[in-house]
Amino acid sequence: MYVRGVFAVLAAACVIAVVVSEKVTAQNPPARGMRWSRAAPFPEPEEELYGTVLVYEYDPAPDKWTKKKSIPVAVHHQAQAGYNGKIYIFGGCTRAISGEGGSTNVWEYDPATDNYTAKAPLPVKRCSAIAETVNGKMYVIGGLEPLENGQGTRVTGRNEMFDPVANTWTERSPMPTSRNHAFSGVVNNKIYVIGGRIGAGNIPATTNIDVVEEYDPATNLWGPIKDRMPTPRSGGGAATYQGKIYVGGGELQTRQMNAAFRALEAYDPASNTWDVLPSMPTAVHGNAMGFLGNKLHVVSGKMEGGGAPDMAGTDHPYATASHNVLEIPAASGSN
Repeated sequence: MYVRGVFAVLAAACVIAVVVSEKVTAQNPPARGMRWSRAAPFPEPEEELYGTVLVYEYDPAPDKWTKKKSIPVAVHHQAQAGYNGKIYIFGGCTRAISGEGGSTNVWEYDPATDNYTAKAPLPVKRCSAIAETVNGKMYVIGGLEPLENGQGTRVTGRNEMFDPVANTWTERSPMPTSRNHAFSGVVNNKIYVIGGRIGAGNIPATTNIDVVEEYDPATNLWGPIKDRMPTPRSGGGAATYQGKIYVGGGELQTRQMNAAFRALEAYDPASNTWDVLPSMPTAVHGNAMGFLGNKLHVVSGKMEGGGAPDMAGTDHPYATASHNVLEIPAASGSN
C-alpha cells in the first residue's frame, strides 16, 4: 500500500489464551534469483498487523519507523482500505474474536494531519472482515457477526459498500463462501477473496480453506471458483503488485496443532494460476505486508498460531520484530 512512498502498519493486540503450539516449516522452493533481506525492525512486535492503517510509519529512505496517532477506539481484526490519500478503518473486535464483541465504528484517517474522523457506522457489527477499494467505493466483505439476537457469533459472507463522499452504506451481493481471516486484493477493478477460515474465531479450532472467489462491483456478481490457493491458511498478510496478489504467512489451529506458515504465494487473475515463491525467513501469522516499488515488505507478526502467549521480554518471544524485504523481478511482477 502506498502513502507517499511510506509503508504504514497498525499494531492491534489480541485477547489470547495459553495453548500448546508448534511451527510449520515447509520446504523452501527454488529462489530463482530472489533473496530476502532485512530492514529496520518493527518497534513494538505484535500479531494482527495490517499494512493500511497508521500507527507506525516506515520510511525506506532512512530505514526508520515513526509512531503516529493511535486509532481513537482500540480494536483488533479490523478491516481497512485506502482512498484519495486517506485510510478507512472498518469495525474490528473490541475483545475476544467474536461477532457480538465486534464494532460498527468507521474511522477516516488523514496522514497529512495525523487525525481521525468518525464516519457512518457499519450497519452490522463486523470482526475479521476484509475491505477493498474499487472506483472510489469500499467493500467490506465476510468476517464474523452476531446472531439476530445480538449474541453469539456466526461466520458471514455479508458484503456492504461504503461511499466515502456520500458517507453512506449499501448492501451488495453476499460472498458465496462465508469466511473470516481471509486474504484479498484488487486487480482490474475486481475483488479477489482468498483462503481464510470457516470456523468462528479460534475456538475450539479453525478450518482453513483454499477457496478463491472473484467479485465484480460493476455487475454486483460473484464469479465461479478460481484456481485454489496452494497452501490453505488464514490470518496472514496480502499485498498487490502489477496485477498479482501476494499472500504470505498465516496460521493453522486444530485440536492437535497451533502453527504459523512461511509460505509466500502469488495469484495471477489474468492466467488464473498460482506461483510459489521463496518462503519467508520466519513462519508468522498476523503479519503486515505491503509493496514500496517492487519491494515486498513483511513486518512482524507472531511465530505461532493465534492464542500462544507473546512471551515478551524473554529469549524466545513468539511475536517477532522482523522486517524482511523481497525484491520482485519485473518478470515475476508482471502479467
